[in-house]
Amino acid sequence: MIRSNLLTPILLLLLVLPGCSAIQSFIAFLGPPANAQSASRMRESALERVMPAVRQELDRLAPRAHEAFVAAHAEVDTVPARFKRRLVVETLKRPFEGLLSLEQQGLLVAELAEEGAVDLPGLLDILEAGADRTSAFHKPVPLPAKATSQDLIAFMLESLQEASLHREKAIANLNDDERRFLFSHASGLVEQFTPQISVVSDQTLARMKADLRFAELLAEQVDYSGLIAAAQVLARLANEPWLHQLAVVFPQPVAPAQVPAGITGDVLYAEESPYGLIVIGGTGPNTYELDKRFGLVVDLGGDDLYRGTIAASADAEHGNAVVIDLGGNDTYNGTALGLATGRLGVGLLIDEAGDDVYQLDMGSGGAGFAGLGILFDVGGNDVYMGSRLTQGAAIAGLGLLYDLAGNDRYTSHGFSVGFGGPQGVGAVIDVRGDDQYQCGGRYPSAYNQQDAPNGKPGDPLFQYDCFGLGTGSGKRILTKRPDWQAYNLAGGVGLLLDVDGHDRYQGANFSQGHGYFFGAGVLLDLDGDDDYRAARYGHGSSAHYGAALFTDRHGEDRYGSTGPFYNGGVAWDHSVSLMLDSGNGKDQYGFEQSTGLGGADYAGWGLFIDEGGADRYSTGSGFGRASEQGLAGFFDLNGEDGYGLLHEQETPAEQRPADGKIIRYPAGGFFVDR
Repeated sequence: MIRSNLLTPILLLLLVLPGCSAIQSFIAFLGPPANAQSASRMRESALERVMPAVRQELDRLAPRAHEAFVAAHAEVDTVPARFKRRLVVETLKRPFEGLLSLEQQGLLVAELAEEGAVDLPGLLDILEAGADRTSAFHKPVPLPAKATSQDLIAFMLESLQEASLHREKAIANLNDDERRFLFSHASGLVEQFTPQISVVSDQTLARMKADLRFAELLAEQVDYSGLIAAAQVLARLANEPWLHQLAVVFPQPVAPAQVPAGITGDVLYAEESPYGLIVIGGTGPNTYELDKRFGLVVDLGGDDLYRGTIAASADAEHGNAVVIDLGGNDTYNGTALGLATGRLGVGLLIDEAGDDVYQLDMGSGGAGFAGLGILFDVGGNDVYMGSRLTQGAAIAGLGLLYDLAGNDRYTSHGFSVGFGGPQGVGAVIDVRGDDQYQCGGRYPSAYNQQDAPNGKPGDPLFQYDCFGLGTGSGKRILTKRPDWQAYNLAGGVGLLLDVDGHDRYQGANFSQGHGYFFGAGVLLDLDGDDDYRAARYGHGSSAHYGAALFTDRHGEDRYGSTGPFYNGGVAWDHSVSLMLDSGNGKDQYGFEQSTGLGGADYAGWGLFIDEGGADRYSTGSGFGRASEQGLAGFFDLNGEDGYGLLHEQETPAEQRPADGKIIRYPAGGFFVDR
């Protein structure tokens, strides 16, 4: 296993270095994983491969536009917004270098994710490094040397104790009122978070002040490195060999009188500890009604039902909780902020096998709010049904949903499936399987007021917001008053990473690699024939100082959008976006109802790149258009391609895209098909 105290400082340095030779050296330092061929595939940088050709064309076609962009972004540090991430600022100033660092971070995550439980602590290090955070984890609790009941129980107790010590050290500078505030205000964040406040009232001002206090307490008085360390200690419980010894060592159920209240079915061990109840459930079906009494629950099999506070911080005093299920088709039905949720601590849920159903209330399913929430599902065809701020979502913390294998389905309403709010890192990592991802359909968009003033849900023009599927977003106060601008909170990092499989993505407005107000949104799909459907601001898009990267590395892919605007490597208002489809697959881009590909307005930087293949493009307008000091480009680097432009007859012949053509548009931007 990677030593996190070695990994983090090196990674923090590499994430802000120009170029990638140092990152490649670090990857070599990791050493060959168990599956060396797969690891080599993970390490391929698609962006590094296409970058020289694209940069050469940019330098040749738009040197002045590039100079204007650099000048416009020179002082992004001074824009009022608290808690900016270094990697986002770097990307806004030097797009290629910053985007390459985002891609390399994703590739490191993919490489470790393929190794499963053994590298889960190192995986947390890499994810947290993107938020400029390091760990205090140095010496792991030794795995049991013998398979005796005393040794196994001792390992569990020592792990809980070590995690508790790290957690207590992390929050030692908080008084009781501050602890209670951080714990309780998390529910308000989950219920009311919005990326932009357009009208400041007494009510919204009070909320802005409370949100800022929450962020300041985490940054200034919480030793967050201790929270990461607590999560890494507990993550080592996911190592399988010791878990499968439990059935041998504890073969007989305890007497019914010893079964804790709220549990049905066989229980093989139950004991109070200073860190909560430790319970080992049998191989048959069990029902668990969980609450703050439980510190660690291990179930050895059977089709189980979990309800209540499941592997989640229960209150300001009970920060760490773990549930491990080794097999069976299980159902998890948690409360709000009550399933694999970390608040002032760590919530860790591990499911080793089975076709499982996760019914996720808001703020759950691998969610962190001044804490770390981790949901790790090793195998099975799973269903994740969520509402808002679920499935790898975080504000001022880390939320991780990590699924190793199976044909899985993810559904959500918004701010989900890889969402990083202010000071947050939210990630969904799915390694193998043909998966389905959906976000949206619940929260009507403010754009309806101008685009569909008489529209109703279900109408073709009616729009919904998503802010998910790999989105990083801050909280922007739309005002010129400096005293109110002081409450601006810069965004975090949202990552959706799918390593292998033929996948389907369905998003509403602001989705599929989207960055908003100093947030970074990343969607990486590394293999498979995939289908992407989005709406406004999709497929690698950004707004208001956001950064976005969308990369599909292999396969014959299909893209579409309900529009009405802005898809495919598009950037608005001092933002940076890139959409890259690499490889030589025959891809189809059906954007007849939208605009794109490659676009930038108001000092934005937006590129679309297709590396190769016989591709088919159709769009309402776009193909590398820019305005208002934007820098935009469309690049198809190889293959015999076909183009369709909805308003072709209204476009001068010299400005119509075609195979083998280069166009410089009068209003800015350019089109390159080699």
